[in-house]
Amino acid sequence: MRDNTQIAFWTGEFGDAYSTRNGLTPDLLRSRTGMWSRILSHMNCDPPKSILEVGANIGINLRALRALSGARMIAIEPNEKARAILIEDQVAASDDVRAGIASHIPLPDRVADLVFTSGVLIHIHPDDLHQSMREIYRCSARWIVSAEYFSDKPVEVAYRGHSGVLFKRDFGSEWLDLFPDLRPISWGFEWKRVTGVDNLTWWLFEISGSAKSFDERART
Repeated sequence: MRDNTQIAFWTGEFGDAYSTRNGLTPDLLRSRTGMWSRILSHMNCDPPKSILEVGANIGINLRALRALSGARMIAIEPNEKARAILIEDQVAASDDVRAGIASHIPLPDRVADLVFTSGVLIHIHPDDLHQSMREIYRCSARWIVSAEYFSDKPVEVAYRGHSGVLFKRDFGSEWLDLFPDLRPISWGFEWKRVTGVDNLTWWLFEISGSAKSFDERART
């Protein structure tokens, strides 16, 4: 599934149904808050002041992050229904909610200290994956987080009766192979039985040299 097909898939009825099916619940918000608390603990020395989620849907992750951080929240989301919910619920300011997909992020370079995906890279066709990762990297001033389904070998999995929609792989290694200046800070597995998060593996990377430039920007 290439970009144009992906856009049609997630902006249409299936994308609307996804937003409805993955609606906000107290348990879901609690589990995501726990996950992000664990991730952010590795950035306590210099927490992000701006956070961009690529593929935000209705903002479960961003809502959890709002409980943990006073950072500016930015969302990229292709589905109109989900964007309306993000704005209506004030998950992010209306100007910070943009239509777009990972391979074409309509934002400037280094727009956010932290850029992340959660259950998004798995839905990108392998032919478009590296372009999407380059866009995420371009938009990050310092940190990148990926929380995705893991497989030590690339594999396609049928998803709700659809093919070409879900792909597992070792996304952490993919990041390191594509960008040698990324430094792995931490990683973890969110075991659904005890965390409530859907068996995601997450990786936290820092762009080498970004800490110095980040500090320099903070002084200006």
